[in-house]
Amino acid sequence: MELFSMAFSRKPDVEELKRKKDYYALIKALRHADLETQWKAAEALGEMGQEALDYLHEGMLSGNKDIRLGVIEALGEIKDPTSTDHLLTMLYDKDNEIRWEAALALGEIGDPIAIGPLVRTLEDTDRYVRYGSALALEKMRWRPSSQEETALLTVGKQEWDRAVDIGAESIPALSRALKDNDPDIRLHAVRTLGRIGDIRAIEPIYLALRDINDEVRWEAIIAAPKCGIDLRYLPRGLSRRPRIRKNPLIGAFLNFILPGIGYFYLGKWWGVVVFQVDVYATLWIFLNQGELLAYNFLLPVYLILALHAWYIAKRMPDL
Repeated sequence: MELFSMAFSRKPDVEELKRKKDYYALIKALRHADLETQWKAAEALGEMGQEALDYLHEGMLSGNKDIRLGVIEALGEIKDPTSTDHLLTMLYDKDNEIRWEAALALGEIGDPIAIGPLVRTLEDTDRYVRYGSALALEKMRWRPSSQEETALLTVGKQEWDRAVDIGAESIPALSRALKDNDPDIRLHAVRTLGRIGDIRAIEPIYLALRDINDEVRWEAIIAAPKCGIDLRYLPRGLSRRPRIRKNPLIGAFLNFILPGIGYFYLGKWWGVVVFQVDVYATLWIFLNQGELLAYNFLLPVYLILALHAWYIAKRMPDL
């Protein structure tokens, strides 16, 4: 009920709330259904400066994601070091957008205390968080102390050519990128490993061979010989991949009880058309030819459709 009322409530007058210094109302406006209202409220809270800090720190405890995002934006605008500890806790939030926004805000504040945690966040499993941490560290004029840290920063910014220039020291950072949720990042990571062409990349290449994404697996096959993996070992590595081919028995069963839906399960769009034709044909036969004839005619047809779906599924590639 509350969400319904929020979606259809009138837009609050952010400027008037700012003039009245109604902090609680401004923080509440951060979760308004209108995105522009959220931005204006966050901007207003940021412009109110240090006097709004206590309210903003309290707002970080909210269970509402929009409120927390807006509060973090405002804290990044105020740039007060007393907010550093509050933001550091957000680097470990389960929501990737919260972690990303917190990293950017810490970069705006520039407190040296945040450098260590931000460096560790370069190993986050999410590309946006890594990118935000990399930008924050650069804004704080942080300088890597090793080639491995340089590689983490480079991969975080998705500068793949530079990772190649760094060479084998980039392999640990690229290996972590292979665990990213985004298949495009995993694709670039394994391609970069192939361009580096070092035997230390063998283990991550084997990991990429088991990737759920077909393009990533194919890129791993191309990269494998460049990294010293004998071609004869590739089929065994590839055999560990998740099986993505549709189950023939499920396709057959669905086509038997709901003709056409088995085809749709196998990715054939015209299965819906078959389903519609079956519905109308079944109704017509029952109404005009009788129940007995309907069963005697339709049952063999359903069996044929079930066998056809099974046959199609068995012939589908599993690579």
